[in-house]
Amino acid sequence: MDKVVLTAKENSRIEDSDIKSALERSLEKFSVGSSGDDSLNRVLIIPPDHTRSHSYAGTITAMYYELLKDKAHVDILPALGTHEPMSEEQCRAMFGDEIPLERFIAHNWRNDVVSVGVVPGSFVEKVSDGLLAYDIDVQINRLIAEGGYDLMISVGQVVPHEVVGMANYSKNILVGCAGSDMINKTHMLGAVCGMEKAMGRDHSPVRKVLDYAQENFLNKLPIVYVLTVTVTGESGIQPVGLFIGKGRNVFEEAVRMSAENNFTLLDRPIRKAVVYLDPTEFRSTWLGNKAIYRTRMAMADDGELIIIAPGVRKFGEDDQIDALIRKYGYVGSGRINELTAKNDDLRENLSAAAHLIHGSSEGRFRITYAPGYLSEEEVRGVGFGYMPISEALARFGPGQQADGWNRVTDGEEFFYISNPALGLWASRERMTENNE
Repeated sequence: MDKVVLTAKENSRIEDSDIKSALERSLEKFSVGSSGDDSLNRVLIIPPDHTRSHSYAGTITAMYYELLKDKAHVDILPALGTHEPMSEEQCRAMFGDEIPLERFIAHNWRNDVVSVGVVPGSFVEKVSDGLLAYDIDVQINRLIAEGGYDLMISVGQVVPHEVVGMANYSKNILVGCAGSDMINKTHMLGAVCGMEKAMGRDHSPVRKVLDYAQENFLNKLPIVYVLTVTVTGESGIQPVGLFIGKGRNVFEEAVRMSAENNFTLLDRPIRKAVVYLDPTEFRSTWLGNKAIYRTRMAMADDGELIIIAPGVRKFGEDDQIDALIRKYGYVGSGRINELTAKNDDLRENLSAAAHLIHGSSEGRFRITYAPGYLSEEEVRGVGFGYMPISEALARFGPGQQADGWNRVTDGEEFFYISNPALGLWASRERMTENNE
């Protein structure tokens, strides 16, 4: 198999039956359950976790498991990154009821990793235009490096991303299943080089680092990438692109399709944006700040972004990072860079420092959170404005308006986004500025 590509016709979706046929084709070269060079006796599937449920990766993972379960041993390693392990409820909601829970393995980014190589500081210096020059230890989950699998299937969605520019391909392995050095330093690289110059673009500084690691350390591993492009339709999340293969070319095709389907370019900036965070998906500002990342290039100077977050109950997914967010707050890149230089706890957790930079508007627009479980004191303590969740839901709750431009009863205009994880919103002017 060189590659398998499916794309939907205009205003339609790819049917599940066609997806299953494509997955079968992706396995054709292998002799499942036999011996020999192309045998498949042990398979590892690497999907995203429940915070990427819109990726359609849950359905695809369940399909692969059904195709392989009677002939090979199949394990599933969700690419958690720094996120909490998935609960039984979350596994069932995303992957269905047919996969035994014992087949799921939780990635631990602090302890379950081994080094497969180093991205040299000279390369980091080159891609960052001299802003950083540290070595990056390429740490990945031990099972990927040493688990003895005949095939590893990495499943995920290509969509704009604040750190790497466009999510997925090798990011699923090199960040989602990585160790602390890789996660910390790639996140800081993205923050220092500037999120707005990377967002929605393929060849970002972080992507160049991941490409280096892929070419030098992952190409020898039996990894196949299964990439999706999805949109929101009347019946929910709909897959419109499926790209399967080992090479970067399938990622590049998916990037082009995502740019056509997941970018919303506006003729004028937004003075007031309202973003809703699904409580089953967003339970921390670490995740929920996608509302900021994905809209910042659309926001007008001195505008307001209101984030309705009924499920948010903490700041960091990891207890240590949660404590750092509470300690330092979203106070802007200049201040965070100063604090990082002076404080060991931030220097040792650069992904937290990067997150604090990403989560600030740099004073350009106001950010107001309406969380379900955090107090006003907690929210204001990290630098955000506060709105009671009851007030936010009464004024802007789901079902009261469509995505896009709306007006409240007093005539005030606002722009509504029901799921920030599905795309990127930007004014044409600001997008053009950052392309220069």
